[in-house]
Amino acid sequence: MATHKLIYEEEMEEPFTLLAIHSSEEEYKVAYLMNLHLNTRFKRRRVDIDFSSNGLMISFPIFDFEDERNYSQYYLVTNKCRTMEASLQSSDGLFSELNHDKATDHFLLPEFKKVDYFLKIYSDFENVPLKSLISQINNIEQIVSAYVVETDAIKSKNNLIFD
Repeated sequence: MATHKLIYEEEMEEPFTLLAIHSSEEEYKVAYLMNLHLNTRFKRRRVDIDFSSNGLMISFPIFDFEDERNYSQYYLVTNKCRTMEASLQSSDGLFSELNHDKATDHFLLPEFKKVDYFLKIYSDFENVPLKSLISQINNIEQIVSAYVVETDAIKSKNNLIFD
């Protein structure tokens, strides 16, 4: 009996554009500033993006906005999550306990450790004017820079699946 083998070489993924944003502001303030300057309506999702790493739950806040007029979806997500691990060491004395806090940084896309936020854009008809959008984001005083990330350079694309 002949056996048939299906070879699936091409990845079927939806095309998206990814913008890297550098800013020292908190995530809610970046979403507010983008709503203010870009005429968007980013809202924080009730459920964050959660990953498990070494027994720790790591959460990345995510904001989304759907532009129904242009058939586009925008996702603003934090790239960095800091966890604090507390350890308690006691020695022989009655009051000699030592508390040590260890901060560990976790990244949504570890290959882009210097990026603070990502703006992921889905558009059915690719009618989002990227140059204009990047220019508007860069004109926000609290944002240091914004630029397009080449999707071929992303090694951990699975972390960008938000649905």
